[in-house]
Amino acid sequence: MNLLLKVNELETAFLTDQGEVTPVDGVNLELMTGETLCIVGESGCGKSVTSMSIMRLLGKNGFIKSGSIQFEDKDLVGLPESQLRKIRGCDLAMIFQDPMTSLNPVFTIGNQLMESSRLHLKLSKKEAKDHAINMLKKVGIPRANEIMNAFPHELSGGMRQRVMIAIALSCKPKLLIADEPTTALDVTIQAQILNLMKELQKDTGTAIMLITHDLGVVAEMADRVVVMYAGQVVEESDVFTLFEKPLHPYTQGLMKSVPNILVEADENLVSIPGTVPSLRNMPKGCRFSSRCEFATEKCKNNAPPLKNVGKGHKIRCWLVEE
Repeated sequence: MNLLLKVNELETAFLTDQGEVTPVDGVNLELMTGETLCIVGESGCGKSVTSMSIMRLLGKNGFIKSGSIQFEDKDLVGLPESQLRKIRGCDLAMIFQDPMTSLNPVFTIGNQLMESSRLHLKLSKKEAKDHAINMLKKVGIPRANEIMNAFPHELSGGMRQRVMIAIALSCKPKLLIADEPTTALDVTIQAQILNLMKELQKDTGTAIMLITHDLGVVAEMADRVVVMYAGQVVEESDVFTLFEKPLHPYTQGLMKSVPNILVEADENLVSIPGTVPSLRNMPKGCRFSSRCEFATEKCKNNAPPLKNVGKGHKIRCWLVEE
């Protein structure tokens, strides 16, 4: 496997009425060709902003303050918009969280599917239409010819998400970023969408970066896992090591908060006390220290580095030796 994506010391900031905030602070990631990397963490920990930074879709108030995003032989941070457009949708594609707001309500499904293949693959109108129908069939949509003429509001949530996957995969991207693609879907549709992504990955060799807060999805999909908290990576390892031996207190808390069929019925679910610190008031030491039962004075006053503890297992914690 070759290295496809390397994110190095990424720092992303936004300008707000109250000043500058930094939701992504010193993130390092690596993704190999054909691999699935899951990014996990609760809401507000910087997962989606990391993915939007890679796509360079931060809006007018967001900007990459420092760091590099190496995609194959290009650094996406310094790339002009004209060159980015050629990469986005072609080599680098994204499935967004809510397909209803991601699909244009005034264009038919066919129009939206054909747009990227005509632009990037330089297909004629007839070729683009045949390609679009084929993609709809690939993602398991029945009556593909009819669906081509439908508008987004005429489809169910699961169907819209399948259309989003068809659009994202229509140019055979090298990297697919999926930002909580199954959040709004029921469990059976969720399983179908995840199986579909795995099958298409097997067929095309696409690398997947999957952003989620669902550890069941992580167990099903991931090769490697990155756990984020308050804008930083706090733990990284292969999926088996993370589930068998989570080392960071935050990762341990996430694992314990998942319902378990083997637990006695009268036992309460464990929850992590407190909330993620405000972006405007980050603690000077470990960002998890105010919620950690093992925190010491050193944790509260000194920020721990991300240490490699063997075989690609990294952890950001002063207590790792213990």
